Amino acid sequence: MWSRRFFLIVVTVALCGFSAAQQTPPTPDKSAPANIEGLLEKQFGDQFKALTDISPMIADLDGDGVDDIVIAATAKNPLMDAAEHKFKVIDPYYGFFGVGDPKITSTFASTDPQTTAYVLVIVHGSGTDAWQSEQPKAKFVVINLPFKKLAVKRLQVRKKVQNAIYAVENSADGMTSAIYFDGKKYKYEPMGSELH
Repeated sequence: MWSRRFFLIVVTVALCGFSAAQQTPPTPDKSAPANIEGLLEKQFGDQFKALTDISPMIADLDGDGVDDIVIAATAKNPLMDAAEHKFKVIDPYYGFFGVGDPKITSTFASTDPQTTAYVLVIVHGSGTDAWQSEQPKAKFVVINLPFKKLAVKRLQVRKKVQNAIYAVENSADGMTSAIYFDGKKYKYEPMGSELH
């Protein structure tokens, strides 16, 4: 009797151990940004701080099948570290109205002093690490887009449907707009104001 119980205990423990060894640990979720401040400092310098009330958004923005990331941030001077950290400062908002040179438009005063320093930081991912790659495909800082809310949604541009960054602008009329990558650069598209 004693030997039968001992044998059953040994077999049960062995089977439990074998079963536990066969299970693979869960793979970490690469889409969940863990250290956004670290990413900003490493890829863009110490001029940028992530906004805490708008979550980073992950989607394929340039249509290459690799995830990119969009981070709403503030920047003291977005042009200062552009050469050192190899990112491009762009202004699709004022570019839509005819003046898109960030060296000029970065000096324009905002109508809302609280959002003057708001920027969008975009990292186009590369390889299996996507936006977390040591050497991203491209990096952009979008200035002067007057946003209070952001979302990544699908947008139809001519016959093509692609991901775009939609913004509820901080204007009195509640204007909604989108910026999208056309294969060469980001473009601004006004989408109309809220219906009341």
